[in-house]
Amino acid sequence: MAEKLDDITVSEEEREFEAETPSVDVPEVTGGEPLKAKRSATPSTARAKQRAAAPGFFARTGQFIRDTRAEMRRVSWPTANEVKNTTIITLIAVIFFALYLFGVDRVWAYLIDHLRGWLGG
Repeated sequence: MAEKLDDITVSEEEREFEAETPSVDVPEVTGGEPLKAKRSATPSTARAKQRAAAPGFFARTGQFIRDTRAEMRRVSWPTANEVKNTTIITLIAVIFFALYLFGVDRVWAYLIDHLRGWLGG
């Protein structure tokens, strides 16, 4: 478990956002009317600071590509044999259900045609 926790990383944007996000202190209420929480900064002020400190388009795009490449290294890719086997299973299932639904459709069409004939339609 500790090895998995070592692999977890926090981006600089998340660290900056956590540092700038005001904490909310809610006092304990023993009775009576509940107290409202007070914030040290308004949300619009925090958003304005976040926008001002946000990196540019190219910096975000570069970070996105680096994060994507790092995530793709962690993916467990199936072997060619596993892909072949699951593809065969999928094709067999599709063919089976296509034939099944075709048969059900033909039976209903036959029954409806004959029912219409029996009822004088």
